[in-house]
Amino acid sequence: MQGTHDIEKVPLLDQKLAEDVYDPPQQPSRPAFRRLKGLICIVAIYGVYALAMRGVGHVAHTYRGEQEHRHERPWGLSAFGGKGPHALTKEKAEELYLSVPDPASAFLASREYATHPHIAGSVEDFDDATTILKLFQDEFGIIAPPEPPVYPAGSPESQNAILDIDKLHKPIAWIDKYFPVMNTPLDRSLSILGEDGKPEWEADLVEDGDERDPEAAKYRDYIPTFHGLSADGDVEGQVVYVNYGRKEDYDAIIENGGNLTGKIALARYGQVFRGLKVKRAEELGAVGVLIYDDPRDDGAVTVANGYAPYPEGPARNPTSVQRGSVQYLSMYPGDPTTPGLPAYENATRTDGANIPKIPSLPISGDNARRLLKEISGASPEDAFTLSGKASEKKVKLVNHVDTRVMPIWNTMAVIPGHIKNETVFVGCHRDAWVMGGADPTSGTVSLHEVVRGFGALIKSGWRPLRNIVIASWDAEEYGLIGSTEFAEDFPEWISKHVVSYINLDVSVSGSKWNSGASPSLAHLIKGAALDVTHPTDPSKTLWDARQDQGPFLGQTDVEVTDLWVQQNKDYVLQDLSIPPLGSGSDFTPFLQHLGVASMDQGFGGTLFDAPYHYHSIYDSQRWQEVYADPGFVRHVAVAKHLGLVTLRLADSIILPLNTTHYSLELHSYLDNVERIAASLKTSADFSGLRSSIERLVDASKALDAEKEEAEAKFRELLDKLPHRRPFHGHGQGHRDGHPHPHFHEHEHDETHRGPARIHPHGHDHARDHVAGDHIHLRGHCALKHHGGPRFTHRLAHNLPEWLKKLIEKIFKHGPPTPVKKFIEAAQRVQRANAKLVAFERGFISEEGIKDREWYKHLGVAPGKWLGYGATTLPSVTEALTFEGNATLAEEEASRVAALLDKLSETIKV
Repeated sequence: MQGTHDIEKVPLLDQKLAEDVYDPPQQPSRPAFRRLKGLICIVAIYGVYALAMRGVGHVAHTYRGEQEHRHERPWGLSAFGGKGPHALTKEKAEELYLSVPDPASAFLASREYATHPHIAGSVEDFDDATTILKLFQDEFGIIAPPEPPVYPAGSPESQNAILDIDKLHKPIAWIDKYFPVMNTPLDRSLSILGEDGKPEWEADLVEDGDERDPEAAKYRDYIPTFHGLSADGDVEGQVVYVNYGRKEDYDAIIENGGNLTGKIALARYGQVFRGLKVKRAEELGAVGVLIYDDPRDDGAVTVANGYAPYPEGPARNPTSVQRGSVQYLSMYPGDPTTPGLPAYENATRTDGANIPKIPSLPISGDNARRLLKEISGASPEDAFTLSGKASEKKVKLVNHVDTRVMPIWNTMAVIPGHIKNETVFVGCHRDAWVMGGADPTSGTVSLHEVVRGFGALIKSGWRPLRNIVIASWDAEEYGLIGSTEFAEDFPEWISKHVVSYINLDVSVSGSKWNSGASPSLAHLIKGAALDVTHPTDPSKTLWDARQDQGPFLGQTDVEVTDLWVQQNKDYVLQDLSIPPLGSGSDFTPFLQHLGVASMDQGFGGTLFDAPYHYHSIYDSQRWQEVYADPGFVRHVAVAKHLGLVTLRLADSIILPLNTTHYSLELHSYLDNVERIAASLKTSADFSGLRSSIERLVDASKALDAEKEEAEAKFRELLDKLPHRRPFHGHGQGHRDGHPHPHFHEHEHDETHRGPARIHPHGHDHARDHVAGDHIHLRGHCALKHHGGPRFTHRLAHNLPEWLKKLIEKIFKHGPPTPVKKFIEAAQRVQRANAKLVAFERGFISEEGIKDREWYKHLGVAPGKWLGYGATTLPSVTEALTFEGNATLAEEEASRVAALLDKLSETIKV
């Protein structure tokens, strides 16, 4: 697994030839032989030059970008297989794509995926995996094999599907099967005990399943209310209210004289990942944890404000329960028993360091109110203090689970591009706790429309410049398992090939459009959002939807409102209001373990939207249709935006990654660290890190100039290249024209792998092929980045070695022909792109972050006690906030500075 990306290992066109070319040996002077030798030389050199010109014509068409050549044909015509005037320009490709995502199609897809449970590892989950596989096959023109392509992870078939992407010329799709440890519920109970130790009240742990929501009624107890990866246990103890269960909440209880030892913590959902509520309680001696959804967090739309509960009205159903994983996400995600390694069926396993040792249960708001009365002795509201006061009576919590190795299925597809060592990765998880109308089916529905859009492009003859990989991840809900196991299975391939990861999860659960990303993607995200129409107001754009609020009115809780304002204030007024990524979804292993620039997006709720019944039976198709997205227009807007972002990453000559914006953002990250240090009255010195950031900014600005000049030169030379024949690229179903009677081209696919064939007139059957980082002129000569020119025409075998060396030398050191100039320009473009990709890799430290070494990105990570939320410069920040250690903070700052200095050298031009 690579950490800091070494761009010297990226195959480039401009790598020096490995072998020196020597002068031919001296021969005795023989005039006749010299004349013959000269004639042969001239003919051979002319032949090589002519063949090279043919090859360059191919390269020119393959790389031609967004501009039209002398016959008014765009570069997409040649590179991606268009034909004549019907070929797709960049603009036409985007126009065609945007015409495909459709609300009616999205609605039907949601009805297909969101009307049945599909928890990870279940039969229904596998059925959905095969449904997605068929979608890929149908839309991408993939012929289904006789046997379903379901491959055990680690098998040759699974490995080759990824590692042989550089050999693909047509789309493929398959399913990878991993074997993580997960759990399912057996029996659960919650009761208040009387003085005799017998239950005097028992909680109903089943959601009511109102008949007005048909799927909720049908599947009310199909997936019992439980916590994924929770500990098996049967405990008793007094109940203590701990608010959100944040570290600061627990700290306040201890400061106020409270004691959690032997107690059961009662926490409300929100603010931090649920597993961290359990983790801190466990550390403080608690024996169990209960977590509930508090109506105060629902903003204005509450029963107290006069709104009827769902499904009668928009307010929260009081019996709803939020299932979810209690894995300690900020330690490491994925299979708990195989950290850092893929969960193969025969994997060696640990006990799992990132899962609780005390039991927990999710409960409804109704049940929580009953327990709060036991604490306060009066109204539930009287218990809302952090005094540490415990209930008079004990509570018994029973959570029996079956923890075992279970299968999961990642459904994968590849659209091969022309550049074989650069890949854009798109992923969305498929598994749900029950039906998952929003989480994740809304994302799956948007992905469904993306796949349809790409399918339409493929059918038109389009082929991307870079590879596109699409994944329907499994077991995200248990702890990002499907994506993490994939990343731990293919770390070297990801590090060497993936230029960006684009994530979908909850596509729609409210009215406000949100995005989070690596700063290098911010301008790309904004540009695409400005090109997508607002889903409900045609006079606006998707970018404007960042300011949208829900349709309801009413008073909101003061604490909740303050938290909402605090969390949004840093980005509301900024022109590029795109915050960094924390965790909680499948971008985590790509960004924070391997250093791949990543993004996430979706419509979320506000204080004035109908409350989202997260992980409940009421996260349903009906709730989507009535409250989240009537008309399914938001699903479509997300699909359009994601498709545009993917197309612009896949088809731009220079990758649209803005490293200077990223570099400047580092100043704001350090500003935050200095504010924290000042508030703690420490004398930590971060001037060295500040200087390293300045050097990185300077290096990035120089790279900006270089990438602009490289693309301009590339385009200039593209228009000057000689074109001997029309060429239509490698699009499926298209063949080249044949202006010369003796030279014929074949589409380069699996049916043409043998040696060049002899034409009836005595000429080889040539095949030119562009493979991203090198050019093949098959049957005649080849120019490779790693081996130099090779004269491989069959007649060359009869030439003396010195003549072959002479031809190679002339080809290498000859005058600056259009061929050589163009190749040099292509080399320059690839060097710039390699540096852009290396930028995010440059934040990866193999040592990782203190006490959670799986997280290796020193620029951003999920907060140690946040889980969902991002902490920037995490090793430095947390040395101050959790350790209170200025010396350690300075040491961590020096470690970050060393990474940035190395990165400055890496991107230096």
